[in-house]
Amino acid sequence: MINGVDVSSYNTSYSAEGLDFVFVKATEGRSYVNPNQSAQAAKARRAGCVVGFYHFLWPGNIAAQAAYFVEKCASVEGDLLAVDWETTGSGTAASSAEKDQFLKEVKRLRPTHRVLLYCNRDFWLNRDSTSYAADGLWIADYVTASRPRIKAPWLFHQHADKPLDTNVGAFPDQAALRKWATGTAAPPNHPSLPPAATYTVRSGDTLSGIAARYGTTVAKLAAANHISNPDRIYAGQTLKIVK
Repeated sequence: MINGVDVSSYNTSYSAEGLDFVFVKATEGRSYVNPNQSAQAAKARRAGCVVGFYHFLWPGNIAAQAAYFVEKCASVEGDLLAVDWETTGSGTAASSAEKDQFLKEVKRLRPTHRVLLYCNRDFWLNRDSTSYAADGLWIADYVTASRPRIKAPWLFHQHADKPLDTNVGAFPDQAALRKWATGTAAPPNHPSLPPAATYTVRSGDTLSGIAARYGTTVAKLAAANHISNPDRIYAGQTLKIVK
């Protein structure tokens, strides 16, 4: 496991020393840009960290929010991009479909970047309806590090919020994370994802989500399992995993 933090505009004095990665809040909705994001990211880069940026998602105007995020965040090639899907300050929340739309639009706009879903355990278990997390799931659950209470594979686990939001990553070392972030390596084998050659589809699974978990593609899975319509898989179906 590797270690990192995520910071917002008010965490100007955070230290990146000794960390492997840092996520920085970039934008929210269609009107907020973190004024400190460039300085916070620069601090992480000076410490040798892998850098990520995230957008706090509001319901509605999803394509416009995605465009706003990629235009306003201070990312460079090799940085991670993430959406923060949770309850807004006004008590609203984007739907699961809107979450999916945002992730797919960011991937379309920034195809060379890894794109992640951040959400808490309640949203993942009770609001998500597709299991779609783009290139990987970043789960928040304040329990023992690397032991979130979900069955789905994850890449990052936010396990504490004091003194900063504190995370671990399911990578053997920072070099492995950097290779994955730059698109030169597949996701790591995760302890919650057994290295099996087959996978049994669960309710809510999508072929794209399964492909992302195993570091493969929809086309490869469809071809290996004789699936003519990638949008039609069913719970209990056994899939052969190919990479």
